[in-house]
Formats: sequence, C-alpha cells, structure tokens
Amino acid sequence: MSPHDRDALNTLLRHNFVSFIQRTFQTVAPGQVFMPTWHIEAIAHHLMLCMQGRVRRLIITLPPRSLKSICASVAYPAFLLGHDSGARIVCVSYAEGLALRHARDCRTVMQSRWYQDAFSTRINPRKNTEAEFETTAQGRRLATTIGGTLTGLGGRLIIVDDSMKPSDAASETRRRAILEWYETNLVTRLDSKKHDVIIVIMQRLHVDDLVGYLLQKGEDWTHLDLPAIAEVPQDILIGENEFHHRAAGDVLHPAREPL
Repeated sequence: MSPHDRDALNTLLRHNFVSFIQRTFQTVAPGQVFMPTWHIEAIAHHLMLCMQGRVRRLIITLPPRSLKSICASVAYPAFLLGHDSGARIVCVSYAEGLALRHARDCRTVMQSRWYQDAFSTRINPRKNTEAEFETTAQGRRLATTIGGTLTGLGGRLIIVDDSMKPSDAASETRRRAILEWYETNLVTRLDSKKHDVIIVIMQRLHVDDLVGYLLQKGEDWTHLDLPAIAEVPQDILIGENEFHHRAAGDVLHPAREPL
C-alpha cells in the first residue's frame, strides 16, 4: 500500500465508524465474512450520537448474532479512546467470561498495527490486566459483571451489553436483583449523571427486564428497536437525516436468516 493510500485509509478509519467496525470485525473474527447491513449503520450512527454528546441515554434492542457486542463493547470503546485517550469507560455484561472476552477483543484491536497507525492512543503496559486496561493518558476500559463490585471506580460512559442470561428471564428474584444493582451500584458510578452517557444494548427477554424497567421510568431514553422481524412499518435513522424504511414483516438480516 502506498503512503497516500495508507493515509487515506487511516483517515477513513478515524472518521467513519462503520468502516472501523468492519476492520474490528476482521481483526477479532478472522476467517469470517463481514456482511454490511443497514442495521450496522443504524447502530453505528446512534453510538456516534452518544460520542458527540447529542444522546446521553441510549437503548438498543435486537436479536442475538447481530454483531451488537462487536459494535458496542469492542469497536466503540476502542474508537472512543482513539479520539479521547482520557475517556473512562465501564463495560458490563451478565457473565464474567463474556465481559472478559469483550475486553480482550478491544485490547487486541487497540494493540493492532492498523489501529496504532490510525490513532495515537496507547495502552499503558504497566496498567493492563485481563479486566481493565488504562491508556498512557489515564483513560480506561473496565470490564465487570452485573452484581460486580465497582467501589471507588467510575466513568463517563457505561455500556451494559446483555444484562441477563436467557435462563434467568423467568426469575422475578433475578430480575429484581439486576434492577436494584443498576440503580444502587451502576448509575452511581457516573462522574456526572447529567452529562455522562449510559448505553444499554440487549436482546429483550421479558417485559420486566432492564429495558422494560428503564422505558417505564419515563426518563429521556433514545430507543433504537431492531426486532428480528418488523411487526409494524419502521423508519430507522441510519445517518444524518437518512432513514431506512422497514415494511411490516421485513427480516432484520435476510442474508443470514431469511424467512
């Protein structure tokens, strides 16, 4: 690749988050085929609205195997830290193995040659554990689980990626425990409840799951709802003043799961 082409690619990766997601996918899922779809554009655009400070409370609901974790828990923290090496991010999942896998993938991206060609952000080798790494500018990505300890830790961005495993959905006790931990432990970790960002991305599992609870509270949540099959017509925001129209019955990802 010529120096000019490399510069052009680095500029693209710094400014086009969909392209960054694709490069992230190729890094953490080698050998698999990335299938660009409009719903990836929708997720990317809404995450960028959070990064720009235009949205501070975001819910994204979609079915499994839709690249939600690569977009929100792997690519987005790496992209944000690339632009703001001092950002402090808390990433939460229901299981430790899941949380740590996302952390490893994010670290792999940030330590890759292509990332370091595009961004000046570097991980501090002296503060680089399995669950948490810091940048040389004191930024941080911390991985934890629902119910995990966050004493003394905080951040400007919280990402909740799958708050509950499907087998727990029928348990009222488990659902209540998740909601209580969210209110008493997680939200209090924001540096500023007014200005900082919370992103919740998950598969809907129960009417009284975390998403149901948050929507019922009446707070100002932006909700990107991407059901596997559209029950009603939808106009989905995928860019600045750009929409994708879904007719009732449209499949989210027909190339992967046709009717």
